[in-house]
Amino acid sequence: MRAITRTSLLSGVTRTRHLDITREQELRIQAGEHVQDVAPHLSADDREFLMTGITADEWEQMFGEEM
Repeated sequence: MRAITRTSLLSGVTRTRHLDITREQELRIQAGEHVQDVAPHLSADDREFLMTGITADEWEQMFGEEM
């Protein structure tokens, strides 16, 4: 588990979550590989947070539905 800090593209709020991902996987995603290919074990909510900083709760508050 790694502490991953992201700033939400929706709200600008910075949050940290612990995700089951290696530094190598994180770098591959940042280099442009698809998160679902690099870390298929992550939930859709965790993948969204990793890519955009948006949490499921924030998505629901903004759009009234789950991701």
